[in-house]
Amino acid sequence: MKAIAYYQSLPADNAESLQDVQLAEPTPGPRDLLVEVKAISVNPVDTKIRRNVAPENGEAKVLGWDATGIVKAVGADVTLFQPGDRVFYAGAIHRAGANSELHVVDERIVGRMPSSLSFADAAALPLTAITAWELLFERLQVAEGREDQGQSLLIVGAAGGVGSILVQLARQLTGLTVIGTASRPETQAWVRELGAHHVIDHRQPLATELKRIGIDQVTHVASLTQTDQHFDQLVEALAPQGRLALIDDPAQPLDIMKLKRKSLSLHWELMFTRSLFDTPDMIEQHRLLNRVSTLVDDGVLKTTLGEHFGTINAANLRRAHGLLESGTAKGKIVLEGF
Repeated sequence: MKAIAYYQSLPADNAESLQDVQLAEPTPGPRDLLVEVKAISVNPVDTKIRRNVAPENGEAKVLGWDATGIVKAVGADVTLFQPGDRVFYAGAIHRAGANSELHVVDERIVGRMPSSLSFADAAALPLTAITAWELLFERLQVAEGREDQGQSLLIVGAAGGVGSILVQLARQLTGLTVIGTASRPETQAWVRELGAHHVIDHRQPLATELKRIGIDQVTHVASLTQTDQHFDQLVEALAPQGRLALIDDPAQPLDIMKLKRKSLSLHWELMFTRSLFDTPDMIEQHRLLNRVSTLVDDGVLKTTLGEHFGTINAANLRRAHGLLESGTAKGKIVLEGF
């Protein structure tokens, strides 16, 4: 089967950083689906692994943790899907990625693809939707509905992949006042279009920007990028007993003693945790994706596709990795078809 892989960690502009290869077709395990991949999207995790994780024993390493496709075959113990079903999912980081014609994935972390979306539009959603949902409802413990009316959520890096769906979830499903940060006119417009009540510039002091829009403090913060650079400002911006959640990998250590005076809580979100540790509640990601699918089909949520980079091949994936690493991507980058 066709696949895109790498054999050594190289910069994205190196022609060998990602290569077109031929690999043997994978065999599904008892709870696995064998999926014919139709579209993929690219996430920062892809670039981080490519740069920092060398393949073992010179083997080809396949990235890609966002996919849509059609179930081709199922394992002996599969009960949730059958051949012919259209699915979307993010997969598991300790298994081969989906940048290949065929891919195996545990049924418990797969959802029914929204019937109202194309394969490309749906491919933009799984990883970021799971991350945003778990961050908002499980880590920050925000309640669905309007009981959090009067409270507020500051989303740092709201124009990126996770931010683009988190803004929608918070605006559509909760009573929170949603404040997104973005630094360029086009990304600020994108965040407003997604439903943020306010948009501020994270290149400016956050406290000053919040006061500009009439907000003294926020009750919740989702820090999606550059947490170490903004940490002191986030502590200042949070109200006493507020909650701070993050998903990035801070380059500098965070001094969590600064949280003590306000009794602030710190929460990490990694959407791969359930699959990585085979947690008893792993099937929650299946349920979560099905709920997202219904919300999309009902018109509550929309795709976060930002750019379509064409066919799934090494050259286009290298270009996608380069754009992600530049920090200027808006929404999700999607590729489609082999």
